[in-house]
This record gives sequence, C-alpha cells and structure tokens, in this order.
Amino acid sequence: MKKIAVFPGSFDPITKGHADVVLRSLPLFDEIIIAIGVNSQKQSLFTLDQRMDWIREVFKNEKKVKVESYEGLTVNFCEKKKAKYLLRGIRSAADFEYEKTIAHLNNDMLPGLETILMLSKPELSSVSSTIVREIIRGKGKVAKFVPKEIAKNFK
Repeated sequence: MKKIAVFPGSFDPITKGHADVVLRSLPLFDEIIIAIGVNSQKQSLFTLDQRMDWIREVFKNEKKVKVESYEGLTVNFCEKKKAKYLLRGIRSAADFEYEKTIAHLNNDMLPGLETILMLSKPELSSVSSTIVREIIRGKGKVAKFVPKEIAKNFK
C-alpha cells in the first residue's frame, strides 16, 4: 500500500519553512499531497490559483509531491485521498500543544490517521506565512523567508 501524507495549510504564501518540511519528509512517504484548505470565512492575500501555481513551481522536480485544494475537514480530505498520514511542521512549544490536540481529534474522527510532526530547523522557526504577508504588505524584502521561485515576484 502506498504511504500517502497530506500536508494541509493555507500556504498564503508558502514559506521556506513549509518547503523545508516537505523536502525533509520526502524519504518517509511515497506521495505527499500539499493540500490548500479553502475557508470562505478567511481572506487570503493571494488567490488559490496563485498559491497552487507557486507550490507547483517550487516542487516541479519532485515527482512525489502533488498540489490540491479542498474544503471542509482535513480528515475528510485524507479519507478521500486514502492518506494514512497527516504531516505538520512545528516551530514552538505552542505549536506542539495545538497540533497535539488537533492530532487527537483527527484520530478520533478517522482512526488510523497518524499525525507526523516535523520540527522546523532553528533558523526557520520564526518564519510564518502571517509574518511574510505583513512584510509583503509593507513592501519589505521577503527573499530570506520564501522559496526563490516566489521571491522573484517581490523584488
């Protein structure tokens, strides 16, 4: 059976931290689906199409990486895709506590769904999409925080 992991998020935009989690996880799985959750209550800075295009460009040479979008519960998407693993990056103790709670709830809803927590590299632990969006809005330099495929859009 194929080992499929779902890496969910808004990726608004994808950061070097997100990309690092995916790249370091590649040896563990046969397929990683980067799944952009669509939430009609949340205002994104970038369109869904733009975010999907950027992620595809970042991982264009990685055959194991797929990019999709979904609405609703992540566990329902995992079940639909026959994914047995949920991949999450954590930067801090607060992230761990949050992710632990969500992992337990997800496993209650979909028994057998295992959450894999990947620690961020220390130099990437302060990078978040929220902070990157603020830098972009303020016309700051984001090259240190986003993959080069995205940074070229903000010179």
